[in-house]
Amino acid sequence: MLLTGNNEETADYLRAFDLKIVQPKTGYRFSLDPLLLCDFAPATTGSILDLGTGCGIIPLVMARRSPAAAIAAVELQPRLVEIAARNIADNGLTGRVTLLAADILELADHYPANSFDLVMGNPPYRQAGTGKTSPRSGRDLARHESSATLADFLLVAKKMVKSSGSICYIYHPERLAELLSRALELRLSPARLQMVHGNASLPARMFLIELFKGRRVSLEVLPPLLVQDSMYGAHQHAGTKKAP
Repeated sequence: MLLTGNNEETADYLRAFDLKIVQPKTGYRFSLDPLLLCDFAPATTGSILDLGTGCGIIPLVMARRSPAAAIAAVELQPRLVEIAARNIADNGLTGRVTLLAADILELADHYPANSFDLVMGNPPYRQAGTGKTSPRSGRDLARHESSATLADFLLVAKKMVKSSGSICYIYHPERLAELLSRALELRLSPARLQMVHGNASLPARMFLIELFKGRRVSLEVLPPLLVQDSMYGAHQHAGTKKAP
């Protein structure tokens, strides 16, 4: 890791995507999860919305994977908004990625319904008041539901995605049944499901899911994804190196 000039940030280089990513040195930092989500999501030439972008990792990677796509990203925390804006500009993607500083519950004030071909996100997976809290500023907002719950993330995504569009999330297995139940209540059709394991001997640590709006399909359960065998290998930020 390379500390930036203000001594409160680090910068990494994602070689696979030719991206330099600045992050807070402490607090919320992206993990392997958004990278796995970007691999799982379909490439598109249309429009993409990222709900809760953090430092901007998902729109930056998707801009490389889908060079013709127009991408919007939403983030609530002011410090992360400022960092994401710099990451977008520093990687030459200002014309491709639009950043909105807002709560996802306010999106209807900024975008009309049915605006996006693909909605993505890595929603907070701990319910309020559960699990351990973190002394690092910003991490609890990213991990614990605050103003927006899982139900909110699904409802907002349904409103924002076009008919026949898709929603892709990465989430914690403890809440798989809840997600599927709420998705069906909203008439979102589960299309693909993939469990994510550290290796074949370990229980699933996350799952990837694609939901369709306006299309009824049979659920395809993909072979489990073993992180040690993925393109990222065993290293949590595999494919990174110190930024120049």
